[in-house]
Amino acid sequence: MTGLVADTSEHRLIRQSTAAIAARYGHAYYSGRAREGGHIAELWADLGQAGLLGVHLPEQYGGGGAGLAELTVVTEELAAHGLPLLIAVISPAICGSILAAHASPEMKASWLPGLADGTRRMAFALTEPDAGSNSHNVSTTARRDGLGWVITGGKYYISAADECEALLLVARDGGPEGGLSLFVVPTDAPGLTLKPIPTALVSPDRQFTVFLDDVEVGEDALIGAAGQGFRQVFAGLNPERILAAALCNGVGRYAIAKAAEYARQRKVWSEPIGAHQGIAHPLAQAHVGVELARLATARAAELFDSGQDAAEAANIAKLAAADAALAALDQAIQTHGGNGLALEYGLADLWFVTRLMRTAPVSREMVLNYLATHSLGLPPSYEGSHGRDIST
Repeated sequence: MTGLVADTSEHRLIRQSTAAIAARYGHAYYSGRAREGGHIAELWADLGQAGLLGVHLPEQYGGGGAGLAELTVVTEELAAHGLPLLIAVISPAICGSILAAHASPEMKASWLPGLADGTRRMAFALTEPDAGSNSHNVSTTARRDGLGWVITGGKYYISAADECEALLLVARDGGPEGGLSLFVVPTDAPGLTLKPIPTALVSPDRQFTVFLDDVEVGEDALIGAAGQGFRQVFAGLNPERILAAALCNGVGRYAIAKAAEYARQRKVWSEPIGAHQGIAHPLAQAHVGVELARLATARAAELFDSGQDAAEAANIAKLAAADAALAALDQAIQTHGGNGLALEYGLADLWFVTRLMRTAPVSREMVLNYLATHSLGLPPSYEGSHGRDIST
Protein backbone atom coordinates (compact mmCIF):
# COMPACT_ATOMS: atom_id res chain seq x y z
CA MET A 1 0.00 0.00 0.00
CA THR A 2 1.12 3.58 -0.58
CA GLY A 3 1.58 6.23 2.09
CA LEU A 4 4.16 7.53 4.52
CA VAL A 5 4.57 4.24 6.37
CA ALA A 6 6.73 1.75 4.47
CA ASP A 7 6.08 -1.82 5.59
CA THR A 8 8.98 -4.13 6.23
CA SER A 9 8.73 -7.50 4.52
CA GLU A 10 7.52 -9.00 7.80
CA HIS A 11 4.90 -6.30 8.29
CA ARG A 12 3.74 -6.74 4.71
CA LEU A 13 3.12 -10.45 5.32
CA ILE A 14 1.26 -9.71 8.57
CA ARG A 15 -0.84 -7.09 6.80
CA GLN A 16 -1.65 -9.47 3.95
CA SER A 17 -2.60 -12.27 6.35
CA THR A 18 -4.83 -9.97 8.38
CA ALA A 19 -6.44 -8.51 5.26
CA ALA A 20 -7.19 -11.98 3.88
CA ILE A 21 -9.07 -12.93 7.04
CA ALA A 22 -10.77 -9.54 7.43
CA ALA A 23 -11.99 -9.61 3.82
CA ARG A 24 -13.90 -12.82 4.52
CA TYR A 25 -15.96 -11.00 7.12
CA GLY A 26 -16.11 -7.29 6.30
CA HIS A 27 -18.02 -4.43 7.84
CA ALA A 28 -21.45 -5.96 7.27
CA TYR A 29 -20.49 -8.84 9.58
CA TYR A 30 -19.27 -6.39 12.24
CA SER A 31 -22.32 -4.13 12.13
CA GLY A 32 -24.71 -7.07 11.88
CA ARG A 33 -23.30 -8.71 14.99
CA ALA A 34 -23.42 -5.37 16.80
CA ARG A 35 -27.08 -4.78 15.98
CA GLU A 36 -28.06 -8.34 16.84
CA GLY A 37 -26.29 -8.18 20.19
CA GLY A 38 -23.84 -10.84 19.06
CA HIS A 39 -20.07 -11.18 19.17
CA ILE A 40 -17.31 -11.84 16.65
CA ALA A 41 -16.27 -15.29 17.90
CA GLU A 42 -15.59 -16.75 14.44
CA LEU A 43 -13.39 -13.83 13.37
CA TRP A 44 -11.55 -13.88 16.70
CA ALA A 45 -10.91 -17.62 16.39
CA ASP A 46 -9.53 -17.23 12.87
CA LEU A 47 -7.21 -14.41 13.95
CA GLY A 48 -5.99 -16.46 16.89
CA GLN A 49 -5.38 -19.58 14.84
CA ALA A 50 -3.38 -17.51 12.37
CA GLY A 51 -1.15 -16.28 15.19
CA LEU A 52 -2.15 -12.66 14.68
CA LEU A 53 -3.52 -11.86 18.14
CA GLY A 54 -0.33 -12.79 19.94
CA VAL A 55 2.32 -11.54 17.52
CA HIS A 56 3.76 -9.33 20.27
CA LEU A 57 3.73 -11.89 23.10
CA PRO A 58 6.75 -14.01 24.12
CA GLU A 59 7.37 -17.11 22.03
CA GLN A 60 7.82 -19.27 25.13
CA TYR A 61 4.17 -18.55 26.00
CA GLY A 62 2.70 -19.17 22.57
CA GLY A 63 3.19 -15.72 21.08
CA GLY A 64 4.99 -14.61 17.96
CA GLY A 65 7.91 -13.05 19.79
CA ALA A 66 7.64 -9.81 17.81
CA GLY A 67 6.56 -6.43 19.19
CA LEU A 68 3.82 -3.87 19.46
CA ALA A 69 4.65 -2.62 15.97
CA GLU A 70 3.41 -5.92 14.59
CA LEU A 71 0.20 -5.86 16.62
CA THR A 72 -0.32 -2.30 15.39
CA VAL A 73 -0.36 -3.60 11.82
CA VAL A 74 -2.98 -6.22 12.73
CA THR A 75 -5.24 -3.74 14.53
CA GLU A 76 -5.01 -1.12 11.80
CA GLU A 77 -5.66 -3.58 9.00
CA LEU A 78 -8.75 -4.98 10.71
CA ALA A 79 -10.18 -1.48 11.11
CA ALA A 80 -9.24 -0.66 7.50
CA HIS A 81 -11.69 -3.43 6.52
CA GLY A 82 -14.44 -1.94 8.67
CA LEU A 83 -13.65 -4.07 11.74
CA PRO A 84 -12.53 -1.72 14.55
CA LEU A 85 -12.36 -4.25 17.39
CA LEU A 86 -12.09 -2.74 20.86
CA ILE A 87 -11.41 -6.19 22.32
CA ALA A 88 -8.24 -6.35 20.20
CA VAL A 89 -6.90 -3.29 22.00
CA ILE A 90 -7.89 -4.66 25.41
CA SER A 91 -7.23 -8.38 25.71
CA PRO A 92 -3.97 -9.05 23.85
CA ALA A 93 -2.57 -5.50 24.01
CA ILE A 94 -3.29 -4.09 27.48
CA CYS A 95 -3.79 -7.28 29.45
CA GLY A 96 -1.27 -9.31 27.51
CA SER A 97 1.40 -6.63 27.85
CA ILE A 98 0.87 -6.24 31.60
CA LEU A 99 0.94 -9.98 32.21
CA ALA A 100 4.02 -10.45 30.04
CA ALA A 101 5.83 -7.72 31.99
CA HIS A 102 4.73 -8.40 35.56
CA ALA A 103 2.91 -11.71 36.08
CA SER A 104 4.47 -14.74 37.71
CA PRO A 105 5.76 -17.53 35.46
CA GLU A 106 2.77 -19.62 36.53
CA MET A 107 0.26 -16.90 35.61
CA LYS A 108 2.02 -16.28 32.31
CA ALA A 109 1.89 -19.97 31.48
CA SER A 110 -1.79 -20.07 32.40
CA TRP A 111 -2.94 -17.00 30.49
CA LEU A 112 -0.61 -15.89 27.73
CA PRO A 113 -1.01 -18.89 25.39
CA GLY A 114 -4.80 -18.47 25.47
CA LEU A 115 -4.61 -14.71 24.91
CA ALA A 116 -2.27 -15.38 21.99
CA ASP A 117 -4.41 -17.97 20.23
CA GLY A 118 -7.74 -16.32 21.04
CA THR A 119 -9.11 -19.13 23.21
CA ARG A 120 -9.04 -16.92 26.32
CA ARG A 121 -9.96 -13.26 26.72
CA MET A 122 -9.47 -10.77 29.51
CA ALA A 123 -10.97 -7.30 30.05
CA PHE A 124 -9.23 -4.36 31.71
CA ALA A 125 -11.02 -2.85 34.72
CA LEU A 126 -9.53 0.50 35.77
CA THR A 127 -12.13 3.24 35.37
CA GLU A 128 -14.66 3.99 38.09
CA PRO A 129 -17.79 6.19 38.28
CA ASP A 130 -16.15 8.86 40.46
CA ALA A 131 -12.49 8.46 39.53
CA GLY A 132 -12.77 8.11 35.76
CA SER A 133 -9.31 7.12 34.53
CA ASN A 134 -7.54 8.86 37.45
CA SER A 135 -5.79 5.85 38.93
CA HIS A 136 -4.84 7.91 42.00
CA ASN A 137 -8.50 8.05 42.98
CA VAL A 138 -9.36 4.37 42.58
CA SER A 139 -11.68 3.46 45.45
CA THR A 140 -12.25 -0.24 44.77
CA THR A 141 -10.47 -1.96 47.64
CA ALA A 142 -8.76 -5.30 48.12
CA ARG A 143 -8.10 -6.53 51.66
CA ARG A 144 -6.24 -9.61 52.72
CA ASP A 145 -8.36 -12.37 54.18
CA GLY A 146 -6.69 -15.61 55.17
CA LEU A 147 -4.96 -17.08 52.13
CA GLY A 148 -6.50 -14.67 49.64
CA TRP A 149 -8.14 -11.32 49.05
CA VAL A 150 -11.62 -9.84 49.27
CA ILE A 151 -12.43 -7.16 46.68
CA THR A 152 -15.22 -4.61 47.04
CA GLY A 153 -16.19 -1.70 44.83
CA GLY A 154 -17.27 -0.92 41.30
CA LYS A 155 -15.89 -0.30 37.83
CA TYR A 156 -17.45 1.72 35.03
CA TYR A 157 -17.29 1.56 31.22
CA ILE A 158 -15.50 -1.77 31.12
CA SER A 159 -15.40 -2.83 27.49
CA ALA A 160 -16.26 -6.37 26.39
CA ALA A 161 -16.55 -7.69 29.96
CA ASP A 162 -19.25 -10.14 28.87
CA GLU A 163 -16.91 -11.67 26.28
CA CYS A 164 -14.12 -12.33 28.77
CA GLU A 165 -13.57 -14.98 31.40
CA ALA A 166 -11.65 -12.64 33.68
CA LEU A 167 -10.96 -9.00 34.48
CA LEU A 168 -7.51 -7.56 34.99
CA LEU A 169 -8.69 -5.36 37.84
CA VAL A 170 -7.04 -2.40 39.54
CA ALA A 171 -7.83 -2.06 43.25
CA ARG A 172 -6.50 -0.11 46.18
CA ASP A 173 -4.62 -2.27 48.63
CA GLY A 174 -6.25 -2.15 52.05
CA GLY A 175 -2.84 -2.19 53.73
CA PRO A 176 -1.20 0.73 55.56
CA GLU A 177 0.33 2.21 52.41
CA GLY A 178 -2.89 2.04 50.41
CA GLY A 179 -1.11 1.44 47.11
CA LEU A 180 -2.64 -0.02 43.98
CA SER A 181 -2.62 -3.74 43.28
CA LEU A 182 -3.62 -5.69 40.18
CA PHE A 183 -5.69 -8.87 40.26
CA VAL A 184 -7.03 -11.37 37.74
CA VAL A 185 -10.68 -11.78 38.76
CA PRO A 186 -12.94 -14.37 37.07
CA THR A 187 -16.10 -12.78 35.68
CA ASP A 188 -18.16 -15.65 37.10
CA ALA A 189 -16.84 -15.16 40.64
CA PRO A 190 -19.58 -15.00 43.31
CA GLY A 191 -20.35 -11.38 44.13
CA LEU A 192 -19.30 -10.03 40.72
CA THR A 193 -22.14 -8.59 38.63
CA LEU A 194 -22.10 -7.09 35.14
CA LYS A 195 -24.67 -4.47 34.17
CA PRO A 196 -24.81 -3.33 30.52
CA ILE A 197 -24.53 0.40 29.85
CA PRO A 198 -26.85 1.47 27.02
CA THR A 199 -24.83 3.54 24.56
CA ALA A 200 -25.11 4.82 21.00
CA LEU A 201 -22.09 2.73 19.98
CA VAL A 202 -22.61 0.31 17.11
CA SER A 203 -20.05 -2.27 18.17
CA PRO A 204 -20.07 -5.94 19.12
CA ASP A 205 -17.88 -4.93 22.08
CA ARG A 206 -20.30 -3.49 24.61
CA GLN A 207 -19.79 -1.45 27.78
CA PHE A 208 -20.51 -2.53 31.36
CA THR A 209 -20.66 -1.41 34.94
CA VAL A 210 -19.01 -4.00 37.18
CA PHE A 211 -20.16 -4.43 40.77
CA LEU A 212 -17.90 -6.29 43.21
CA ASP A 213 -19.54 -7.29 46.49
CA ASP A 214 -16.94 -9.04 48.66
CA VAL A 215 -15.51 -10.99 45.75
CA GLU A 216 -13.00 -13.56 47.01
CA VAL A 217 -9.87 -14.45 45.05
CA GLY A 218 -6.82 -16.48 45.96
CA GLU A 219 -3.32 -15.20 46.55
CA ASP A 220 -2.42 -16.41 43.06
CA ALA A 221 -4.81 -13.81 41.59
CA LEU A 222 -2.40 -11.02 42.58
CA ILE A 223 -0.06 -9.80 39.84
CA GLY A 224 3.43 -9.18 41.19
CA ALA A 225 3.74 -7.62 44.63
CA ALA A 226 0.89 -5.95 46.51
CA GLY A 227 0.95 -2.16 46.30
CA GLN A 228 3.05 -2.11 43.11
CA GLY A 229 0.12 -1.81 40.74
CA PHE A 230 0.69 1.81 39.75
CA ARG A 231 3.86 0.89 37.88
CA GLN A 232 2.22 -2.24 36.49
CA VAL A 233 -0.77 -0.30 35.13
CA PHE A 234 1.54 1.86 33.10
CA ALA A 235 2.96 -1.21 31.38
CA GLY A 236 -0.42 -1.35 29.63
CA LEU A 237 -1.27 2.31 29.08
CA ASN A 238 1.21 3.09 26.31
CA PRO A 239 0.25 -0.07 24.37
CA GLU A 240 -3.39 0.89 24.87
CA ARG A 241 -2.88 4.37 23.40
CA ILE A 242 -0.75 3.11 20.52
CA LEU A 243 -3.27 0.41 19.61
CA ALA A 244 -6.16 2.89 19.94
CA ALA A 245 -4.28 5.08 17.46
CA ALA A 246 -3.86 2.10 15.12
CA LEU A 247 -7.58 1.40 15.29
CA CYS A 248 -8.33 5.02 14.39
CA ASN A 249 -5.85 4.95 11.53
CA GLY A 250 -7.61 1.92 10.11
CA VAL A 251 -11.00 3.62 10.33
CA GLY A 252 -9.52 6.65 8.57
CA ARG A 253 -8.15 4.48 5.77
CA TYR A 254 -11.45 2.65 5.45
CA ALA A 255 -13.46 5.88 5.24
CA ILE A 256 -11.17 7.52 2.68
CA ALA A 257 -11.06 4.40 0.50
CA LYS A 258 -14.86 4.17 0.50
CA ALA A 259 -15.23 7.87 -0.29
CA ALA A 260 -12.61 7.84 -3.06
CA GLU A 261 -14.26 4.86 -4.74
CA TYR A 262 -17.66 6.52 -4.52
CA ALA A 263 -16.28 9.81 -5.88
CA ARG A 264 -14.71 7.99 -8.83
CA GLN A 265 -18.00 6.31 -9.77
CA ARG A 266 -20.73 8.74 -8.79
CA LYS A 267 -21.92 11.03 -11.61
CA VAL A 268 -24.44 13.80 -11.05
CA TRP A 269 -23.72 15.76 -14.19
CA SER A 270 -21.32 14.68 -16.95
CA GLU A 271 -18.30 13.70 -14.88
CA PRO A 272 -17.55 11.88 -11.61
CA ILE A 273 -18.00 14.06 -8.54
CA GLY A 274 -14.35 13.34 -7.65
CA ALA A 275 -13.33 15.62 -10.53
CA HIS A 276 -14.57 18.61 -8.52
CA GLN A 277 -12.09 20.15 -6.13
CA GLY A 278 -14.83 20.68 -3.57
CA ILE A 279 -14.88 16.89 -3.23
CA ALA A 280 -11.29 16.02 -4.09
CA HIS A 281 -9.41 18.50 -1.91
CA PRO A 282 -11.11 17.68 1.42
CA LEU A 283 -10.52 13.97 0.80
CA ALA A 284 -6.87 14.62 -0.05
CA GLN A 285 -6.54 16.68 3.12
CA ALA A 286 -8.10 13.88 5.15
CA HIS A 287 -5.63 11.44 3.59
CA VAL A 288 -2.75 13.66 4.72
CA GLY A 289 -4.06 13.70 8.28
CA VAL A 290 -4.43 9.92 8.43
CA GLU A 291 -0.98 9.30 6.95
CA LEU A 292 0.67 11.65 9.44
CA ALA A 293 -1.14 9.87 12.27
CA ARG A 294 0.01 6.49 10.92
CA LEU A 295 3.59 7.75 10.91
CA ALA A 296 3.28 8.97 14.51
CA THR A 297 1.80 5.62 15.53
CA ALA A 298 4.57 3.64 13.87
CA ARG A 299 7.16 5.80 15.64
CA ALA A 300 5.45 5.33 19.01
CA ALA A 301 5.41 1.55 18.56
CA GLU A 302 9.07 1.60 17.52
CA LEU A 303 10.04 3.52 20.67
CA PHE A 304 8.03 1.17 22.88
CA ASP A 305 9.52 -1.96 21.32
CA SER A 306 13.07 -0.63 21.72
CA GLY A 307 12.52 -0.04 25.43
CA GLN A 308 12.65 3.75 25.17
CA ASP A 309 10.22 6.19 26.78
CA ALA A 310 7.20 6.08 24.46
CA ALA A 311 4.77 8.12 26.57
CA GLU A 312 5.00 11.37 24.59
CA ALA A 313 4.86 9.60 21.23
CA ALA A 314 1.97 7.37 22.33
CA ASN A 315 -0.06 10.36 23.46
CA ILE A 316 0.69 12.31 20.28
CA ALA A 317 -0.24 9.33 18.11
CA LYS A 318 -3.49 8.74 19.96
CA LEU A 319 -4.60 12.38 19.72
CA ALA A 320 -3.56 12.78 16.08
CA ALA A 321 -5.16 9.50 14.99
CA ALA A 322 -8.48 10.14 16.73
CA ASP A 323 -8.78 13.61 15.20
CA ALA A 324 -7.71 12.41 11.74
CA ALA A 325 -10.08 9.43 11.74
CA LEU A 326 -13.04 11.52 12.79
CA ALA A 327 -12.26 14.13 10.10
CA ALA A 328 -11.87 11.41 7.46
CA LEU A 329 -15.12 9.70 8.42
CA ASP A 330 -17.01 12.98 8.43
CA GLN A 331 -15.69 13.87 4.99
CA ALA A 332 -16.48 10.41 3.66
CA ILE A 333 -20.06 10.77 4.86
CA GLN A 334 -20.25 14.22 3.26
CA THR A 335 -18.88 12.85 -0.02
CA HIS A 336 -21.67 10.29 -0.12
CA GLY A 337 -24.35 12.91 0.43
CA GLY A 338 -27.56 11.32 1.67
CA ASN A 339 -26.09 7.89 1.03
CA GLY A 340 -23.55 8.61 3.74
CA LEU A 341 -26.30 7.97 6.27
CA ALA A 342 -27.56 4.80 4.62
CA LEU A 343 -26.49 1.67 6.48
CA GLU A 344 -25.64 -0.16 3.26
CA TYR A 345 -22.70 2.19 2.69
CA GLY A 346 -21.11 1.26 6.02
CA LEU A 347 -20.01 4.70 7.18
CA ALA A 348 -22.48 6.35 9.53
CA ASP A 349 -22.60 3.38 11.91
CA LEU A 350 -18.88 3.89 12.60
CA TRP A 351 -19.40 7.43 13.81
CA PHE A 352 -19.80 6.81 17.53
CA VAL A 353 -17.07 4.22 17.93
CA THR A 354 -14.72 6.64 16.14
CA ARG A 355 -15.93 9.55 18.26
CA LEU A 356 -15.31 7.43 21.36
CA MET A 357 -11.61 7.42 20.53
CA ARG A 358 -11.44 11.15 21.26
CA THR A 359 -12.55 10.38 24.80
CA ALA A 360 -11.13 6.92 25.45
CA PRO A 361 -8.85 5.38 26.52
CA VAL A 362 -7.65 8.81 27.61
CA SER A 363 -9.43 12.04 26.78
CA ARG A 364 -8.09 14.56 24.32
CA GLU A 365 -7.86 17.12 27.12
CA MET A 366 -5.75 14.86 29.34
CA VAL A 367 -3.41 14.13 26.43
CA LEU A 368 -2.93 17.86 25.96
CA ASN A 369 -2.36 18.25 29.71
CA TYR A 370 0.38 15.64 29.51
CA LEU A 371 2.04 17.23 26.48
CA ALA A 372 1.82 20.73 27.95
CA THR A 373 3.54 19.57 31.15
CA HIS A 374 6.02 16.97 29.91
CA SER A 375 6.82 18.27 26.43
CA LEU A 376 6.55 22.02 27.00
CA GLY A 377 7.53 22.24 30.66
CA LEU A 378 4.36 24.07 31.69
CA PRO A 379 2.92 23.69 35.23
CA PRO A 380 0.60 20.68 35.57
CA SER A 381 -3.11 21.42 35.25
CA TYR A 382 -4.20 18.47 37.35
CA GLU A 383 -2.52 16.90 40.33
CA GLY A 384 -3.50 13.93 42.41
CA SER A 385 -3.61 13.87 46.18
CA HIS A 386 0.12 13.10 46.25
CA GLY A 387 1.01 16.07 44.06
CA ARG A 388 1.58 13.87 41.01
CA ASP A 389 0.50 14.82 37.53
CA ILE A 390 -2.45 12.53 36.73
CA SER A 391 -2.43 13.12 32.99
CA THR A 392 0.13 10.34 32.49
